[in-house]
Amino acid sequence: MRMGMAIDLARCVGCQTCAISCKQANNTPSGNWWNRVLTVGGQEMDTGALAEDFRDSTLSYLPFACQHCENPACVRVCPVGATYKREEDGVVFQDYDKCIGCRMCMAACPYTGVRSFNWEDPQFYRDFPLGDAGVPTHQKHTVEKCTFCSHRLAAGEEPACMVLCPLRARYWGDLDDPASEVCRQIASREHKQLLPERGTRPAVYYLM
Repeated sequence: MRMGMAIDLARCVGCQTCAISCKQANNTPSGNWWNRVLTVGGQEMDTGALAEDFRDSTLSYLPFACQHCENPACVRVCPVGATYKREEDGVVFQDYDKCIGCRMCMAACPYTGVRSFNWEDPQFYRDFPLGDAGVPTHQKHTVEKCTFCSHRLAAGEEPACMVLCPLRARYWGDLDDPASEVCRQIASREHKQLLPERGTRPAVYYLM
């Protein structure tokens, strides 16, 4: 079994609900975003690719997080096994208790910005814990990233970004099961993966 996701770029409107739901469910520290929606061609949120004739300008979005690669570069370089790929579902996981803060995984990952590093004790927006039950405690001097909401997977639920997407632009399932919804969508649609030339074989597909 290898769990993965397909994101329909034609349906994504850049509302950032996936980013907010991820932050809330995982109680990520202030300033840390495991899930972001990038604006293609623009430098700031909701700024598109400008053409010489403004009528030809475009605005499109790219939801972006850890790609949970089948051949993850981060796993190969971690000296202590803190970054590893789970055998049971293919999720690339980060063990905070093992992490020594060397940031080798951040340097090796070709998908810049999907990881964050806690230089100091994590600070939060509220003075009381938020997030789902079962979320690991965030620690100083550790690397963090999307886990496909592993605590929710353990309870038989889908990642938070899937559940709250108002346009239903995301599909989730077993990439090894041709009958799964995510595989059916990938098989029936034109799609792409990010940086295929790097040989990482991401578990996230973008439907065109």
